[in-house]
Amino acid sequence: MKDLADKSQTPKNTKKVQSSLLIRGAAAIMTGGQGALARAQGHDIRIKNGIIREIGDLFPETDEKVLDASECVVYPAWINTHHHLAQSLLKGVPEGINCTLTPWLSAVPFRFRNHFDENLLRTAARVGLVELALSGCGTVADHHYMYWPGMDFDGAGILFEEADRLGLRFVLCRGGATQSRNFEKKRSDVERLTDYLDDLSRLQRDYHDPKPDARRRVVAAPTTVMFSMDAGELRETAAHARSLGLRLHSHLSETVIYQDASQEKNNCSPIQYAEQIGWLGSDVWYAHLVKLSKEEIALLGATRTGVAHCPQSNGRLASGIAPVIALKNAGVPVSLAVDGAGSNEAADMLQEAHAAWLMARARAGQKALPQYTGGRGEEGADSVTVEDIIHWGTAGGAEVLGLGNIGLLEPGKEADLAIYKLDKPRNFGIHDLSIAPVICGDATLRALLVGGEVIVENGKLPGLDLEELANSAKLGVELLKKSTI
Repeated sequence: MKDLADKSQTPKNTKKVQSSLLIRGAAAIMTGGQGALARAQGHDIRIKNGIIREIGDLFPETDEKVLDASECVVYPAWINTHHHLAQSLLKGVPEGINCTLTPWLSAVPFRFRNHFDENLLRTAARVGLVELALSGCGTVADHHYMYWPGMDFDGAGILFEEADRLGLRFVLCRGGATQSRNFEKKRSDVERLTDYLDDLSRLQRDYHDPKPDARRRVVAAPTTVMFSMDAGELRETAAHARSLGLRLHSHLSETVIYQDASQEKNNCSPIQYAEQIGWLGSDVWYAHLVKLSKEEIALLGATRTGVAHCPQSNGRLASGIAPVIALKNAGVPVSLAVDGAGSNEAADMLQEAHAAWLMARARAGQKALPQYTGGRGEEGADSVTVEDIIHWGTAGGAEVLGLGNIGLLEPGKEADLAIYKLDKPRNFGIHDLSIAPVICGDATLRALLVGGEVIVENGKLPGLDLEELANSAKLGVELLKKSTI
């Protein structure tokens, strides 16, 4: 097979961190903080050796490089806490376009899973990572569950390599399953628990960095705690992961099928089941959490179990709108994620933030009742602010991933930041420029920095041939189509 994504053609980030860089003249700086700390005082940021040193109204120092940010707004680089990069070649699959979650799983990711090889995965990963970087995302947590016995390539190694070459921080959420779902055709594709745990140990040894500014992390992430392993195996996985210093992640409560399955199998709610098997806590976060009772929300908050909020995918699959405001109010750490492109057709954190802003308000407003029935009339527009959304997508993501030195723009933190130029027609006429990227869902990425390294310049990744990547993706789609005929 032709190599769809030759390693030599990957845009390797060879830029050096500037010893001193001044980002100057920004129209506004949003810090990722909350309340009065959400907006920085001043218009300039000084970065030295990859670390933010000063924020204010500053003057260039001798021999200091200056990056002009006039007519731009600066945000912390987005942190995407749940993705499936392999799905970047599975956008708009006709058989799954009008499906809810379970039939979609059968028609799209599980149908194509075993037809991926090293080249197809590399191409898919590159497409997804490039799209994320061009939206201003600096950290990616990928829930990679493409594993089966006898694999002849190391998917984890490919993903780390592609992220490294672009200069992004990467968290591998090592998925997998020891038992199959009823819609899977090949029941032999599951792993043995010993093999899963052994590989988790290998990945921890070879890739995991526990430091709060890590470029690489590993997480234990069985595909779903409800269906991928039995209770004993999940307890053993959690204990093994925690002994290695790894966090825990999975899918949970995405649709009503989780509620039905948990009542049938466990005679309790999904969150109560997670508590029974040791899968709640400040080192755990779940993707989706759309269908929850008040009691479950309280339990998640009491245990500081986090959520990766994926509003666009949840809308696309008709899963619903997660009760993210109630989760936040209960003390649940909230983060944002794009989920896989097979159920989203995008890997754009700016669009995800825009959708999160709209959908949370829509859910709040849906509950409004007219006054003649005892209601309070119109309400819900102040239920979530743009500052909340930015916090969830930056500092919130850093919290659930345990990366304490990123996610905020303040002195001493890593210089992971996105600079947006408001030159798109959708930005025209905006009064408050600081919130324009989120409320418009569109802006030009003037620059993306990760650890002080310039990853994107003027909307482009240096060394990347987008036309060539598009052709590789097109060829990959054709190969996948033929493989399932």
